[in-house]
Amino acid sequence: MSQTLTHTLNRPALRPDRNKGRPAWDEQPGAAGQTLKGGVLLLVLAVVLVPLWIVVLTSFSTSGAINRAGGLVLVPDGLTLDAYRAVLGDGPVTRALLVSLVITAAGTLLSMVVSVLCAYGLSRSRSFGHRTILMLLIVTMFVSGGLIPTYLVVTGLGGYGQYWALVLPGAVSVFNILVLRAFYSGTAADLIDAARMDGCSQWRILWSVVLPTSRAVTAVVALFYAVGYWNSFFNVMLYMPTESAKWPLQYVLLQYVSYGQSIPGTTNSGFGSLHQQSAPLSLQMAVVVLTLVPILLVYPFMQKHFKTGVLTGAIKG
Repeated sequence: MSQTLTHTLNRPALRPDRNKGRPAWDEQPGAAGQTLKGGVLLLVLAVVLVPLWIVVLTSFSTSGAINRAGGLVLVPDGLTLDAYRAVLGDGPVTRALLVSLVITAAGTLLSMVVSVLCAYGLSRSRSFGHRTILMLLIVTMFVSGGLIPTYLVVTGLGGYGQYWALVLPGAVSVFNILVLRAFYSGTAADLIDAARMDGCSQWRILWSVVLPTSRAVTAVVALFYAVGYWNSFFNVMLYMPTESAKWPLQYVLLQYVSYGQSIPGTTNSGFGSLHQQSAPLSLQMAVVVLTLVPILLVYPFMQKHFKTGVLTGAIKG
């Protein structure tokens, strides 16, 4: 008896099975699995950051450093701000940057106002014709009039060469409206009923009850619209291809980097005497960096809302 008890006490305790009761995809990974996951994450991080590092470093490099590297620069060598002085000191690029900022701000504000009002109206089951309007909106996601009819309508309304032609044709996204509607439909009915009993109108309910409880999805949808306006250049090709003074930054980038043309509105290569000191590749990369900076500054503040905004809005309702 005593020998059996001693043997039992000296036997190492069994470790609890951490994977017991877990589904196959949620099992605790072993050392090999952890190493593999870490390696994959490092690889993805390198794929994302290395090109960005090369673009930024090349924009700060001198002509000699770019020539020694044979093109894009990977290792710092002879850094200078000449490319940025040339780009920001020249009228067309600065004007294009300002145009892009104004179009993005105005377009995002207009799109959010229309999308929020439409989504809130469609989320109220007793609103007039909400099912019919919802079905018509969904149909437009799969069937459209086409490029040529859209072009004829915009130009027929006098939009050729006008800034509003860069905003209104794509001001509303049905997908974003559906995401907002799903989130608004999940807003606690007790809150809305309490606000209605207090005498609040629908406008007050939307402003004081619905929007404060849906800041996450609103921020995410606003970011979607802002990125879309900031990166848009196709409408410029359609409605103001010859209006170089009205071009936004993305279209200037397309002309200068992709097509190899000079900056519109400038003489020679567009940068005067300073251009002779800066490699053309560094100027191209400087314009690329300028197009990335606004989104890189805004995105970190919006990232925390992605999970609670998009996923919750897609699941609810």
